[in-house]
Amino acid sequence: MNATTTTSARMKSPALVLPDAMKGIQNIYKAMYQGGAAPQVLELVHLRASQINGCSACVFAGVTAAKKHGESDERLHAVAAWREAPFFTDEERAALALTEAATRIADRCGKAVPDEVWNEAADHFDEEQLSAIILMIGLTNFFNRINATIEEPAGTTW
Repeated sequence: MNATTTTSARMKSPALVLPDAMKGIQNIYKAMYQGGAAPQVLELVHLRASQINGCSACVFAGVTAAKKHGESDERLHAVAAWREAPFFTDEERAALALTEAATRIADRCGKAVPDEVWNEAADHFDEEQLSAIILMIGLTNFFNRINATIEEPAGTTW
């Protein structure tokens, strides 16, 4: 997004304009939350990817959703500096590292997700949980890009 403050989006979200798109997205979310990864982990993943991508609408939504799942302000304020903050478990750190690697694919040369990052995540999560986390990373990046393109403001509710 540009540096100017936007009060309304350029257009409605394409996911709302094309109703079949939203149906598909809702099915992915349903499957993702049934994948066995803790909702708190999924919300931390969503928040971190949104921070990296600078999507204010998704950061706002991510904080709101995380709080509904019991996240504290202390932890939410520290997500951007999770490596230095003492508030996160090894499992959460593995998910956040995977999130950063998968979100910053263009910043890497070599493997998009280094083996060290993958192996750490695989040590903490089974295949279904990893699938849920990877889907959350992908969907978050998907919505971050849509929101940046249409200039969706923070606080928007669909």
